Amino acid sequence: MGPHPAVAAIRLAVRRVLHDILNDHQTSGAHSGRQAPGERERTGRTAERPPSPLVLVACSGGADSMALASALAFEAPRLGIRAGGVTVDHGLQPGSGLRADEVALRLRGLGLGPVDRVAVTVGREGGPEAAARDARYAALDAAAERHGATAVLLGHTRDDQAETVLLGLARGSGIRSLSGMAAVSGAGGRYRRPFLHLDRQTARKACMVQSLPVWDDPHNADPAYTRSRLRHEGLPALEKALGKGVVEALARTAQLSRDDADALDAWAGQAEAAVRDAAGLLECAKLYALPPAVRRRILRRAAIEAGAPAGSLFARHIEEVDRLITGWRGQGAINLPGRVVAQRQGGRLVIRQG
Repeated sequence: MGPHPAVAAIRLAVRRVLHDILNDHQTSGAHSGRQAPGERERTGRTAERPPSPLVLVACSGGADSMALASALAFEAPRLGIRAGGVTVDHGLQPGSGLRADEVALRLRGLGLGPVDRVAVTVGREGGPEAAARDARYAALDAAAERHGATAVLLGHTRDDQAETVLLGLARGSGIRSLSGMAAVSGAGGRYRRPFLHLDRQTARKACMVQSLPVWDDPHNADPAYTRSRLRHEGLPALEKALGKGVVEALARTAQLSRDDADALDAWAGQAEAAVRDAAGLLECAKLYALPPAVRRRILRRAAIEAGAPAGSLFARHIEEVDRLITGWRGQGAINLPGRVVAQRQGGRLVIRQG
């Protein structure tokens, strides 16, 4: 008799991602370890095979990440992959340090190693949710670098994806926000999200049938947090009004939006060289001829290259710069985040540090 369907589903999702990681690792190792013609004859040595990759799981102790950790512990040894874990103590609740210790102990009990328990200081920039997220990813990046990990697995589910799409829609920040979370992200594809096609209930069921203890973060039910209100009030209201299937539809929207956004980004990358003059300045007439979605991507990229922080550069900023192209009435320079200034000069758009 095979495993429970929920357990089988999470293991299959993790197995697929581990196969991708292993293939990427072997391909990069083959390139880096390739010998020049005659090298083997001269040295008498064959190229060394790269060591087995290390994959870490980011685990808070909640149902999603505990299910992910258990599946990684089961699947990794069967593929010759080393598996470890990281739990981050944000220090935002009483007893958080003790809970982090417990999670680390559970990860070791699953047979994972190395296991890191990392305490972080959460700042205030961007609000509490964004600040905690920034601190968490910085800690995960540091752990991956410290241990030489090939990848870090994250337990975001289809439900998380639906919430992310709705948050992007509420901000009115364009198709890239509607594309939600990528299955692969981060420098060199470090972060992998195996559960984006699985619902939250599947992960919780998998923990229950395996008798895995889970911790329900009270912040996830705190109405002070936007995502919590969306999870417990917004999405249920949508399902009541529109019927079941809203979460699946939003997740599907994310994938379709990501495909469109990737295509537009590629188009903008190819078009950018054609709209610059010999000195590298953007020519307004050529920018005007481009579709707005492509033109605005070029403007955003130019602003970031000039020093504007990507996280502080909003759609309204790019719209103001775009009016220097499409609604030129002799207006003055546009101030952008990072002390970057955009202005029109002699038919050219100049974006630089002020």
